[in-house]
Amino acid sequence: MTRIAGADIPDDKKVEVSLTYIYGIGSTSSKQILQATDIDPATRVRDLTESEVARLRESIESSYMIEGDLRREIAMNIKRLMDIGSYRGLRHRRGLPIRGQRSRTNARTRKGPRRTIGRKGKK
Repeated sequence: MTRIAGADIPDDKKVEVSLTYIYGIGSTSSKQILQATDIDPATRVRDLTESEVARLRESIESSYMIEGDLRREIAMNIKRLMDIGSYRGLRHRRGLPIRGQRSRTNARTRKGPRRTIGRKGKK
């Protein structure tokens, strides 16, 4: 596995796809990076030369916030929302959907499994 920007990217995949294994880089960003560094998107990672890998590393580190820094910034943004007590912050704190989805039913991804309320036995 080749290591770029603190993340291992698979050697057997094409460069365009394997760059998306880096947190913060999607397919569009991947295409832009490859166009800027003048690398063919169809080549496999194992076929890249050291100079091409170095160009990729330099391009990514200079123009994109990725991996740990990006995760930290997102966490700080969510913490800020919770600290100022905004509606979105309250939804984060309660573990409910943030963007206006219905929560009376559904919303199981955010709320987790149902907690059944037990009934009392016969008297």
